[in-house]
Amino acid sequence: MSVERVQQAYTSVAELYIELFGTAGKVHPDDLALVARHLGNRPGPVLDLGCGPGHLTDYLRGLGTDATGVDVVPEFIAHARATHPTGTYRLGSMDDLAIAEHSLAGILAWYSLIHRPPREFDAVLAGFRRAMAPGGSLVLGFFVGDEVDAFEHKVVTAYRWPPDEVAARLARAGFTEVERLLRLDDEVHRPHAAIAAVAR
Repeated sequence: MSVERVQQAYTSVAELYIELFGTAGKVHPDDLALVARHLGNRPGPVLDLGCGPGHLTDYLRGLGTDATGVDVVPEFIAHARATHPTGTYRLGSMDDLAIAEHSLAGILAWYSLIHRPPREFDAVLAGFRRAMAPGGSLVLGFFVGDEVDAFEHKVVTAYRWPPDEVAARLARAGFTEVERLLRLDDEVHRPHAAIAAVAR
């Protein structure tokens, strides 16, 4: 699926999305704790890729992290800059990070890969690894399924992933899994997983 299609889809619902998800208080405490453990107070720059309204970028900055939010949706970046004026937010795509190789201490990709078709997944992870310094941390959040399959997300088509498949692809890209979080028994939300990994 093209980045342009995802951008257009989120632009059409940006106001509602911000209202529903645009604060750290609407993120599960276990998820915030995982992000804090692996990206809090990192000694170097961290990118929050697909930052949306900027709430997790701001959360990271509150932990002492030099975090920058990046998103393809102008409405999200405008909201983030207005709501968190001391933060740094910019329009951009994870396909063109415009940074030096091996310059990042960390990447947060919180549900920002859910719309990427499986055929594109490895290339995106390889790009993350090129951007990351050895020992850098990646935290990735995604929907869980028994197999890789597409479903009709409320915004635009998304994909479920088995956690072991994500971990295997991370390993091929040059990352080592260090922690996994699964939440499968929530009757309100879709099954969720997050993996923290370190760049080898």
